[in-house]
Amino acid sequence: MGDLQADINCRGVVEIVTDYLEGALAPDDIQIVDRHLATCDGCRRYLAQMRTTIATLGRLREDDVPDEMRKSLIAAFREIRPR
Repeated sequence: MGDLQADINCRGVVEIVTDYLEGALAPDDIQIVDRHLATCDGCRRYLAQMRTTIATLGRLREDDVPDEMRKSLIAAFREIRPR
């Protein structure tokens, strides 16, 4: 079995959604997340939103983002500190 507890909650799904989407979870952990998704409309919607966001952002080219917006985003990311 992977690192997840057998009964994952919504917060747990949010914390590992990137690994789930990238296929980076152990097979047992994928099954645990899939069981949760089968019963949780909110997490299914969140997962769909994440997939849409990834697909949309994946189509952006550097020229699509205005210079000022790019500078603002870079500054914002530099301010993020791990908790």
